[in-house]
Amino acid sequence: MVSDRSSDIRNHENILFYDGECGLCHRCVSWFQKHDRRKVIWFAPLQGETYSNLDCERPDDVSTMVFMDARGVWTRSNAVLSALRSVGGGWRAFAVIGGLIPRFIRDAAYRFVAVRRLGWFGPADACSLPGDTSRFLP
Repeated sequence: MVSDRSSDIRNHENILFYDGECGLCHRCVSWFQKHDRRKVIWFAPLQGETYSNLDCERPDDVSTMVFMDARGVWTRSNAVLSALRSVGGGWRAFAVIGGLIPRFIRDAAYRFVAVRRLGWFGPADACSLPGDTSRFLP
């Protein structure tokens, strides 16, 4: 059964999908929660029903952050930059500047960290998500 919060994914324009078993990913979600003052980003684990019920092409690799917005579905470094754009303010400018770096370089750096993330930052239980779960989808 699909929960009420994910029953109509179109109600949630900006969704950051993350590896729910990764400590670094939990830290990233916490960072976005803190800096997204307009509260425009929703969060859902890649292992959850919201992601599995998406009606579009999506990667199965849990080491890949995925961001969905009105423009489409973004992965790896493009997901991070798109999420930063959504946060707005100075972070939007940072995303624009980051976008000037060629994607193959950004994604190579992303993959370098992604492959080592569990060894460097540990599993998700090493870093719990904040108490406010109102913007989390299953």
